[in-house]
Amino acid sequence: MSARGTDWIPRFRALEAVRRVVLDGESLTVSLAEETEGLAAREAAWSRALAYATVRWYLRLDAMVEGMLERPLKPRDAVIRVLLCQGLAELFHFGTPDHAAVRETAELARTLQRPGAVPLVNALLRRALRERDVMGAAMNRTPSLRYACPPWLVAGIRSAFPDTWEAQLEASTLPAPMTLRVNLARSSREAMQRRLREAGHAVTEHSSGPAALVLETAVDVERLPGFSEGLLSVQDAAAQWAARLLAPRSGERVLDACAAPGGKTGHLLESANGDLQLTALDVDGARLGRVRDNLRRLGYPAAMVVGDLARPDAWWDGALFDAILLDVPCSATGVIRRHPDIKLLRSPRDIGALAHRQRQLLETAWTLLRPGGRLLYATCSLLDEENEGVVAPWLAATPGACCETLDFPGGVARPVGRSIPLGSEGMDGFYYALFTRGA
Repeated sequence: MSARGTDWIPRFRALEAVRRVVLDGESLTVSLAEETEGLAAREAAWSRALAYATVRWYLRLDAMVEGMLERPLKPRDAVIRVLLCQGLAELFHFGTPDHAAVRETAELARTLQRPGAVPLVNALLRRALRERDVMGAAMNRTPSLRYACPPWLVAGIRSAFPDTWEAQLEASTLPAPMTLRVNLARSSREAMQRRLREAGHAVTEHSSGPAALVLETAVDVERLPGFSEGLLSVQDAAAQWAARLLAPRSGERVLDACAAPGGKTGHLLESANGDLQLTALDVDGARLGRVRDNLRRLGYPAAMVVGDLARPDAWWDGALFDAILLDVPCSATGVIRRHPDIKLLRSPRDIGALAHRQRQLLETAWTLLRPGGRLLYATCSLLDEENEGVVAPWLAATPGACCETLDFPGGVARPVGRSIPLGSEGMDGFYYALFTRGA
């Protein structure tokens, strides 16, 4: 291996990260963070790009491998199938010379202690180069293969968005933009845009709201002027609507009911320049630590509480809240551009369990809201089962609950609430429903 230099290392680290997702069911975010630790910045960036492309297109790439294999691989050689998919991702989605991508991918089989697989990898990748147009045309006739999205999810998106489902699936295959939120309590979008441009960053205003900026090229957030001062945060434009719709007022008692990792928590506080009695609640203490770190950087106080919203007796002091943000745990299908492993790790069975939990949280949160108060139900899901399928029957069964009409750019009106289709004005997919409680 020493004779090969070090070019193989980023590919190997990417392969290990993808293998952990595909074969072990781990999160790509976690596996990549661990596998790229210690790499130089350029090598780590290459590993991440290759791993993300492989996972993003895995279902299509794996179908191509399946079509080329003359006989199934042995179970102990499952990693070779992952390797073949990564090799195809490099051939089809990067500018690496074909011969170099084939050679380096084949040599990784030797690194994996599978020297007998080297000829197979060589042969299949070269065949894929010869037949890519024919195979691609065949794949494109099936939406789940065209967009590398599991059939159940294709069906769910198509049902929820019969007019835009294909555009959303197309958007799901593209990397997400890096969108920033300006702390308007301490700066202006124009001022931050100038600072970013002076620092060499190409940046444009996003049309959805007064705080959103989009970077042309994603960078390490620590390199952004104003980030360490709490003037900038990273947050998709769709997620920025949460604080704007709930619209907390100075002095109000506010609950961020599922707060981690804290992007929306910070935005709520920015909206009132920190003048809120805000409780940041999360069932996961480690993830709540990320909320604490975010607020420390922004310089805003909040009460940090580890607890389950569904069991308020264990953490609640009995005082009702003026406003509640209920950003429920969900399938996260609206953010598959950022987390493509969702397409491999989620299953239809998950959705029913999530919907049950969402209804439970909604019912409990409602009991904590004062008369005249506001509750914003939010998901980053594209699926009706987690959105209207949860809130519509709850609304019908809940006396005193009134659903407010929402209207904002890029959204689609629903009988209850409003959806943001994935890719609409470059945004992630989201769903919002705002309720007020009668006296």
